[in-house]
Amino acid sequence: MTGGDIAGLIAAGVFAVLVGLLAIPLVKLGGVFDQTRDSIKDVSDGITPILSESTATVQEANKQLARVDAITRNVEEVTGNVSSLVALFAASVGGPLIKLASFSAAVRAGILSFRAADRVADAASSKPTRSLKKPKRSSH
Repeated sequence: MTGGDIAGLIAAGVFAVLVGLLAIPLVKLGGVFDQTRDSIKDVSDGITPILSESTATVQEANKQLARVDAITRNVEEVTGNVSSLVALFAASVGGPLIKLASFSAAVRAGILSFRAADRVADAASSKPTRSLKKPKRSSH
């Protein structure tokens, strides 16, 4: 064997050692990739039921919102009807009630004025009147 052959064998051995040293991290990196793949599969398997439940929940919430929307429309319609009814009642009953209240106030004021006049008349007839002026003497 020549010196070149020995150098080639040494170089091949060093290369084999380097490949062996590089193979260990590559094998470990392959294991990490396997664990990552398994973790992603587990997460995917866990997320699928959650997404299904979320979809069902959102669909049920949409149904309830549709019901609430219908109820809101009905309440709006009832409110409009009540407002119209109140306006109609105020127009048909309110005017006559105001006239009746005015009439009763006028009658009350009239009765009170008659009572006051009667009291003044009674007071005038029951008490003698005194005059502060001295009576005039006749000059006979």
